Parts: sequence; structure tokens; C-alpha cells
Amino acid sequence: MNGKAIRPVDGRETVQVKLPDGRSFEGPRGEPLAAFLREAYPGTDDPVVAAVVGGTLRELAWPVPRDVEVRPLRVSDSDGMRIYQRSLSLLLIVAVHELHPEVRLSVDYSVPDGGYYCRLVGRKPFSSAQLGRIATRMRRLVRADEAIDRRRMSVEEAVALFAERGEEEKLALFSGYPGDHVHLYCLRGVCEYAYGYMVPSTGSLRTFALEAFGDGFILRFPRRSDPAAIQPLRRFAGLREVFHEYGTWLEAMGISHVGALNQVITQDQLRQLVLVAEALHEQRIAEIAHQVIRQAKRGARVVLVAGPSASGKTTFSKRLAVQMLATGLRPFLLAMDDYFHPRDELPAIQDHAIDFDALSALDSDLLHDHLDALLAGETVTLPHYDFRTGERRTGTTTRLAPGQVVIAEGIHGLNPELVERRTPRPFCIFVSALTQLNLDRHTRVPTTDTRLIRRIVRDARTRGYSAETTISMWEKVRAGEKRNIFPYQEEANVMFNSALAYELAVMRSIAEPLLLQARKRMARIEAERLLAFLRWFVACDGDSVPGNSILREFIGGSTLETFSPSVPLRTAVDLTGNGQEGAMRKEERA
Repeated sequence: MNGKAIRPVDGRETVQVKLPDGRSFEGPRGEPLAAFLREAYPGTDDPVVAAVVGGTLRELAWPVPRDVEVRPLRVSDSDGMRIYQRSLSLLLIVAVHELHPEVRLSVDYSVPDGGYYCRLVGRKPFSSAQLGRIATRMRRLVRADEAIDRRRMSVEEAVALFAERGEEEKLALFSGYPGDHVHLYCLRGVCEYAYGYMVPSTGSLRTFALEAFGDGFILRFPRRSDPAAIQPLRRFAGLREVFHEYGTWLEAMGISHVGALNQVITQDQLRQLVLVAEALHEQRIAEIAHQVIRQAKRGARVVLVAGPSASGKTTFSKRLAVQMLATGLRPFLLAMDDYFHPRDELPAIQDHAIDFDALSALDSDLLHDHLDALLAGETVTLPHYDFRTGERRTGTTTRLAPGQVVIAEGIHGLNPELVERRTPRPFCIFVSALTQLNLDRHTRVPTTDTRLIRRIVRDARTRGYSAETTISMWEKVRAGEKRNIFPYQEEANVMFNSALAYELAVMRSIAEPLLLQARKRMARIEAERLLAFLRWFVACDGDSVPGNSILREFIGGSTLETFSPSVPLRTAVDLTGNGQEGAMRKEERA
């Protein structure tokens, strides 16, 4: 090595930001990251809203202290979209506060095609003219590119601020906060808590709309697939009804936000809450069972149960079967997953990964052949899919009794190519964990986060997967759901919300150790986000969770794990109205 090439230099007062495309930008040390990225990516329809620096998610207000390699995050990225939605909610809150300071705004739940359903607490909804003025104020603030400041406050200061504003749900939330400080985001003097970053100013929040809807309105924002446009709003009457029902349940239990849940736990009332929450589930499943029986008497002997990953479809199907058994009707459970093609015949998506979410992955012709044969009273040898080897093997041989109902569960249960091929039309059920228990009136708990935490816990227990592995697969799982499940959810005859008000308090102590082990860059960022979210819940053990709870599908200990309604056919109920005696003699002869 030539030592003459080494020489002392004066310290540099500038720093360099290197981008993935090889470009580098130089500026003063301590300059906000936003200044570098604004120069690098001017005037884009997919704005940069944050960045990954050295494996850490950084907001754009971060002062750059040294030379760094930076990967920009845009609205079209999952973390970027969350930041956009969070910041847009603050913009709405401020505009409403400035025009209607007396109003208590609640951001309730997400809607399809990009949006949050919002309502006013204790008063009639905004008129169209009022919504128009609020939207105009929001656009004015966007044009002004108003600063959104991140401020560190002691918990005592934050509590005093929220007490002055009369925000009881935030006071309840912060009363059990374990840290000594929090970060609030402030826009034009209005400060809000948000678990996660925001944009540094309002100028990038250009794409939004306000639409009157029902007893409230919808704050519309773009989808990641098209960050510069607002998509047409599809109908979501079924989804809306489920959220309304769940909100009514939460009010009946006296738990309208996470702070109230924490108070129930710290006051040693968790067992009572569990009993009520599970009773509400049981009541709803019993109602659905009676609907199924009524349809079966009219000739619809196939029930299709569909829903996204970690929605609790399997346990729901078994509990539905139990309710039907209680009425004297013995259903037959059929797993649609057993009808996947062998692995070497399955379709692939990017990076040669197998696309189990595509309908073509399912041998739908064989499924329909078997359903036809079973309903005709023929003997059928069912397949069994081995996910470890990717082979479809020979399963059990069975035959239905006259009038016996088939409950077929799988992600494609609402796909029109399956549903419309059957006559009469099957009874279709959509199952998902549609969380509506938010941190407070303004801070949403995404339904996707609940399902991801469920899946992390279940994958670790049943498949030995790390949280890192599950997180790395989640983006592809979500993409498959958006293609193959959610577009058809409103076609269901009925929806079942598998969320439980107390579940994240139980999940916290199980999920935290798994999330803390995440090491790879992007998985660690997501794990840290989920950890920050879970810390708002007072942790409790799962001893109070009943053995037949949907939560047991994920945490283990389910009494339904080996449950099967298959028993001798002579106990089955004949819904044909022709009696069973002759059929039973025929069975005995066979």
C-alpha cells in the first residue's frame, strides 16, 4: 500500500446523501433530509414522505448528521402510505378545529378503495356545504405548505394538554403509559399523538377528498397502486353494517378506545370482558347458523366460508358446525386448501414464489366434481394437501346423508367462478377481523395490523416461522387478498367479524418476544412499528380465553383443534322432507 496516498484533511462541514440510483447530493451538516430529497425528486405524483437510512426509518425532518445512504419511501410504499394517511388525518383535524372548534370528530374505520369513515360525536353530520368549506381549508393549508412540527413532551405536559381540551380517551390512554415522554405532532397550534411518523409539512398532501356518507363522511385518500388519484368508491353496505354492529358492541361493553380497555384490565375486570365478548361472538354465530339452516331447507346445501389470512375462518367454520349440531343438523366440513394443485403445477409470481392466492392454484374442477357427487349421495375419496411436500395425497372416503350440508372453507369461497357455477347458489360467508377499537378518537388501529400480529403468533407456534419470515411474506399475502378476496366481500350473504375487543392485550406478551428477534432491515422496521403500537395495551395472560375462542386458533390450546362433526350417518338430519328410514336401510345394506 502506498502510504503517500494518505494525508490529513480539514473536517468537512457538509454531508452527502447517496441514493439507490447512484446519485449523491451534498449539503450543510444538519440540514433536514427533506431538503436533499426535494432536490433529488422534484414535482412527482408519488411524493417521497420518509426514508430508510442505515436500516432505520427516518422522517424527512431528520437532520442529516453525516454521509448516509438513503432509500426514499413514497406514498406507493406501505410505510409511506401509512405516513400519508396519518398526516392527512391531522390536516383534517386541524381544518375541522379551525372552522368548527366545538365539534368532536371521530375517525372510526377504513373503507374500501382508500378512505376513513368519520363522524361527529353527539351532533348531526356536516352538510355538503360545510364539508366543502372544510375541504377548501385543507387545500389552502396544502398550498401554504404549513410546517408539521414534532415536539417532545413529558407525559405530564401531554396529559395537561389533553385535559384542557377535554379529550378523556387520550387521558385514559396516557394514564398507564410506561415512559416519561412522548412525541406529539403540531400543525397550526393543534397537537396530536400518532404512533408513527408524519410528513414535515402539508405541501405533499395534495390528493384527498371529502364525501358525505351516511351519518358522517369519508376522508378519501389514494391507493398505493395509483398515489395521484382518488378511486371511485364501491358500495360497502355489508362492511358498514359489521362495523356499526361492532361499534355498538364496544359501547355496550363500555370500551370505546384502548384506554378504556386498559382500565378494565388494571381493575381486574378482564374475565368479565372476555365472557361478554365471547358471548357476542357465540350469539352472532348462532344467528348465522339459523340462516344457513333456513337456506338449506330451500335447497342450498353448500356453505362457502371465505376471508383473508388470519381471519379465523377455520375456527369460525367449526363453531358454526357446532351450532348447527345443536339444532340436530350435522354438517360436513370440507377444506378447500386440500384441492390445491401439486406444487410443481402451481402458478408463480415474482421471484418464482408460489402464488397460492390465485384461483388457478385451486383444482376447482375437482372440487366441483366432488361437491356434485357428495350432494348426489355418492361415495367420494377426498384429497389431502401436504404443504410440507407440496403433494396432493389421498384422503378419507366419505358419503353424505340425505340433506346433509357441506361447509367448505377457503380463501376463494367468494370468487364468482366458484360461486356462480353452483345451482342453487351457495350460502356465502365472509369472515375477517374488522377491528374498531382505536387508540383514541383520532388514532386508528388498522385491521391489517391485528391480522398480521395474529399470523406472527400462529406461524411461530405451528410452523416454527420467525416474525421476520412472516413479515417478509406479508406484502405478497396482502397483494393476493386485494386481488382475490376483498373485491368480492360484498357478495357474501353475511359477514362475521372475528375481532375480539381484548385480543391485542393477550397477544402483546406473546408477540413482543417474537418481534424483538427481527433483524433484517425492512422486517425490523415493521417489527419496531408493531412493538410501538402494542406497548399502548396493558398486557395480560390468556388464561381467561375460552377453549373454543377464535383467539385460540392463534395462541394455541383450542378445544376445537381436532373437532369434526363426522359421526355415523344415522344421526344426521334429513332436510329433504322425505324421511330417512329408507336411506338408513340403504346405508346399512351398502
